[in-house]
Amino acid sequence: MKKFHSGRYVQQEQYKSFQPNPINRAWMLDNMELIQLLGRADRELGRLDMYSEYIPNIDLFISMHVLKEATQSSKIEGTKTNMEEALLEKEDVAPDKRDDWEEVQNYVAAMNEAIAKLQALPFSARLIREAHNTLLQGVRGKHKQPGEFRHSQNWIGGATINDAVFVPPVHTSIDELMGDIEQFVHNDTQYFPELLKIALVHYQFETIHPFLDGNGRVGRLLITLYLVSKGILKQPVLYLSDFFERNRMHYYDNLMRVREKNDLLQWFKFFLVGIVETAQNSITTFDNILKLQKEVEAQIRTLASRTANAQKVVRYLYQKPIIDAAKVGEVAEISAASAYKLIADLEQFGILKEITGGKRGKIYAFAAYLQLFK
Repeated sequence: MKKFHSGRYVQQEQYKSFQPNPINRAWMLDNMELIQLLGRADRELGRLDMYSEYIPNIDLFISMHVLKEATQSSKIEGTKTNMEEALLEKEDVAPDKRDDWEEVQNYVAAMNEAIAKLQALPFSARLIREAHNTLLQGVRGKHKQPGEFRHSQNWIGGATINDAVFVPPVHTSIDELMGDIEQFVHNDTQYFPELLKIALVHYQFETIHPFLDGNGRVGRLLITLYLVSKGILKQPVLYLSDFFERNRMHYYDNLMRVREKNDLLQWFKFFLVGIVETAQNSITTFDNILKLQKEVEAQIRTLASRTANAQKVVRYLYQKPIIDAAKVGEVAEISAASAYKLIADLEQFGILKEITGGKRGKIYAFAAYLQLFK
């Protein structure tokens, strides 16, 4: 790693673009501090993976993890939708916030589709392009070649390319560079620890910036896809966007340090700290979910004949903790009058909390559960 050289700046007509060096080659670890941190990150991921295996109905909770990832990853790009808003139906979202809402929904769809496609597709440029296509459907970037690598120059920061913070490589080299990433991911002849592999892949992807729009979101989505594709996680339960958002300046600074100072070590340390912290937070969240489940179950058992209906509604709330009376009636298969009575019971327990403040069109939140993801 001491001999690592990130790439070089190439003079174009009126600007310099950065041409990264290939990453599919032999690597050698020679820093004990990094090796120790890598071991810790591996252990925490192992704990989280084991934990997720023993949580009943974990699919219910994964949807909330994905939604949190979607809101945080989009927030880094300037989208302002919070989790409560992201859980609403489109017609319940204020018109001036619908563009942001749709971007978050697209991220959720892109993540879910990509995870499902891993059953038939390897981690590949094709999978990345298909995720990007879903991400940009019908939103602000819909005219920026969804699902296609760019055919022109882009840049990061600055009003024009001449005052850009960073100019990625020319578009004619993208296929070769993305092919290099794909070969590196599937290179079984040269050993390199998987967590450092995906750290390096994420850096290289963000440096290549292969799309005209959505590179940041796709690059962060790739981390979870990689961990699942390699069997490091059996379930998609680890997402780093919250860590990157809370440490946004360090995130960007560390990426630039690699390009300008060849300091890959600092980026690896930052990434592994993110893995450790995020895995620990995820385990804490699962612990708190189990505690909440026990408390809620004990409360609704006191409802006698209405317990079974309450259980149906609560099960739905773990997947989508925002609901209205019509949905309560649909989920529990009961009349409107019975739905309102059941809502009143759940409000009395503090399970549901009305969040609109209106007399009509009331919407309720499973507030204690939502809070666990904040």
